[in-house]
Amino acid sequence: MVRNSMMMLLAGSFLMSCDPTNNNNNDDEPGQSLVISGEITGNATWKANNKYELQGFVYVVDGAVLTIEPGTVIKGDEDTKATLVVERGGKIIAAGTKEKPIVFTSEKAPGSRSYGDWGGVILCGKAPVNSATGSKKIEGGPRSEFGGTVANDNSGTLTYVRIEFAGIEYATDNEINGLTLGGVGSGTVINHIQVSYSGDDSFEFFGGTVNAKNLVAFRGWDDEFDTDNGFSGKLQFLVALRDPNVADKSKSNGFESDNDEAGSSNQPFTSPVFSNVSIFGPYTTLTDNVDPTGGNGTFQAAMHLRRNTRLSCFNSVFAGWPKGLFIENGGKGDAQGNATNGNLVLSNNIMAGMKTNYVEDATTTAGFNAAYWTRTGGNNHVLTNNSELGLVDPFNLTAPKFYATSTNSTVYGKASFTNALVSSSFFNVVTYVGAFGTEDWTTGWCNFTPQNTQY
Repeated sequence: MVRNSMMMLLAGSFLMSCDPTNNNNNDDEPGQSLVISGEITGNATWKANNKYELQGFVYVVDGAVLTIEPGTVIKGDEDTKATLVVERGGKIIAAGTKEKPIVFTSEKAPGSRSYGDWGGVILCGKAPVNSATGSKKIEGGPRSEFGGTVANDNSGTLTYVRIEFAGIEYATDNEINGLTLGGVGSGTVINHIQVSYSGDDSFEFFGGTVNAKNLVAFRGWDDEFDTDNGFSGKLQFLVALRDPNVADKSKSNGFESDNDEAGSSNQPFTSPVFSNVSIFGPYTTLTDNVDPTGGNGTFQAAMHLRRNTRLSCFNSVFAGWPKGLFIENGGKGDAQGNATNGNLVLSNNIMAGMKTNYVEDATTTAGFNAAYWTRTGGNNHVLTNNSELGLVDPFNLTAPKFYATSTNSTVYGKASFTNALVSSSFFNVVTYVGAFGTEDWTTGWCNFTPQNTQY
């Protein structure tokens, strides 16, 4: 049931409330324009032959199930910072297809869309987080709590979904991301998600155990993949590409990872395991001179690992950033200590085309990052230029081709899945590092020119 929430827009200005007894909305006439606000309290189905506009915080409450048909387009209202929030105990079944992806996008016309035109998509689950109370309020303004004790909690399905022009700063250090996952459990299915032009992080994982594959972060504002509050999921086949003209005031990174804001030893530790990631920064070549004009910010590092994180990453490519590896030990927590004792592992990865490969500042032990990346047995590699990777055209901002030119490319033959962290059945064993071999899994469902798309 959609309570006090759905209105049909007929003849431009005539508004009619939907029948509150219509739990499934299955008797909608085709081709309607529907405004959604408030709470979804029962079972609702959004259909591909209708047009939907979100207004304000729209909550899928405990016990409710929102099903979205393949090919459905949902637009977010700018004035009310429209945001879809699936609360603990609620579910979303958004199972798009390669041919008919589900699209969340801006309400604005082609040519006038921009970062932060609306809020974004938030899933809140009952999986563990490392807050002392066992739960937290989600960032960005919604009322919703996340976290609990159900590691295999199921918040539903998101597959073949695009989220465009979302992400807003509700307050300083309190933002809505393109896709926010708070305490989401491993029973949830997440794969083939593209977040484009997010006004904050493209993806942020606040605790939880959810696993994910085939994620695309395109021309985001702040960080590509942000992990904290005890997130411990597994992720494979992730790609990100930056716009060199847009960076955040907090300094934009590829990975940003904390155990929590204080860098405490609260458990569960933030300990995600990544494999086959490709993160392309703002520098196509070493002669590029990047001075972002959007966001009044700057770029920092491909990997900013801090505040006691235990993130691990295997078989991945990081290319074209001002700095490559930045593992901190100063201030809050000791991520460098975690790397030394084997709780933070980086192996079988490539850095290419960095202005500076390793960070040396007051928060790091002198020479630590370089020594760790090049340690015996780590099998990490450094390439001077991005072109040495042997990829087709990964820095193209309108038609990127992230895949390898051939199986003779540098990315082939360097992967390994012998470490116990990547030996589970979740990870597909491949011979290449980075998110792509010679095939392009973005074809058919991703959109790299959403500014011009008529929805």
